[in-house]
Amino acid sequence: MTILPGFSATTAQVNGQHIHYARGGTGPALLLLHGFPQTHAMWHAVAPALAKHFTVIAPDLRGYGDSAKPQGTENYSFRAMAADQTALMAALGFEQFHLVGHDRGARTAHRLALDAPAAVQSLTVMDIIPTHLLLSELTQGVARAYYHWFFLAQPAPFPENMILADPDTYYQSSLLGWGAAKLDDFAPDALEAYRTAWRDPDTVRGMCEDYRAALDYDFALDAADLSARVTCPALVMWGADGAMGRAYDVAATWADRLTDMRGLGVPGGHFFVDEHPAETTAALLDFLLPLDGPAAAQS
Repeated sequence: MTILPGFSATTAQVNGQHIHYARGGTGPALLLLHGFPQTHAMWHAVAPALAKHFTVIAPDLRGYGDSAKPQGTENYSFRAMAADQTALMAALGFEQFHLVGHDRGARTAHRLALDAPAAVQSLTVMDIIPTHLLLSELTQGVARAYYHWFFLAQPAPFPENMILADPDTYYQSSLLGWGAAKLDDFAPDALEAYRTAWRDPDTVRGMCEDYRAALDYDFALDAADLSARVTCPALVMWGADGAMGRAYDVAATWADRLTDMRGLGVPGGHFFVDEHPAETTAALLDFLLPLDGPAAAQS
């Protein structure tokens, strides 16, 4: 099921996993990857406008929403998540595509661009700094704001049991706390989709595994690729009022990783896609449409 207006939803069996996704529009392919603690529903106010110019694919990451939730922390690295998405797009007939990710989806997108550079026509990362940099140079302020990285990464089933005592309170605190948002910044239908997902014990486990994998696997994978550069056109976006925007010169953290980059701070906090969808859509179209020429702009 999807709350994206005009989109259809289905599930594909790819990379040994079932990946749920919504599809809408026509034109060049555009893959949208959500973050924590959301689902593909986070794109509900952005995807329909993008679908006027692009074939938009909005999946649930493994561990999230209606996608697979395999056992084992090793199955939740950003490399594993990225492989799902590369396989999904290939199965849909898209060997190349534009790639946009928010939060965990942005970390997955960065890894996908490193592992499958020929597939990625452009990369947009939203409100993150590189995973290795965040963990290797962790500051007191960021550790306080992003405490959930280290709570969720604790051995199972400690965080799962605590969260499942009241999942709505825990995950809504994520939306409202370090997210610097208000509950009414989120559309009721989207909130209901998130609540349905995060009340599922398997989803809670999957999201915890995502954060365990960041410490147990992704840090080492990123350390091995510190000299790697993403060379496609790239857009770095961040919420001006969010934790990352306050703690870092976000664009500067990406300068040695993206060779063709522009940076853009937008109004709002971490969840600026929900808070300011019109501004988010305009920024994405301003970046993406010139890359595909007049045909995309007129579609």
